[in-house]
Amino acid sequence: AIQEVEQDYGIPVAAIAPLVVAAVAWIVYCLVDLARADVRFLPKWGWALIIILSVPLGGVAFLLLGKEPA
Repeated sequence: AIQEVEQDYGIPVAAIAPLVVAAVAWIVYCLVDLARADVRFLPKWGWALIIILSVPLGGVAFLLLGKEPA
């Protein structure tokens, strides 16, 4: 018989949920800013991939390096 392997790391969902909400909010903020901004070094789709795949460093990189200076 196949037994289900269930791991319990002892971390309640209530502790993880705010981090997930904060990460999603950060991604949304950066993508909205990306849609409105003039960019440098990469096309917008490249920055979007970096923002989505590398949370939170991708957003920080975009905000510091990817936006054209005002």
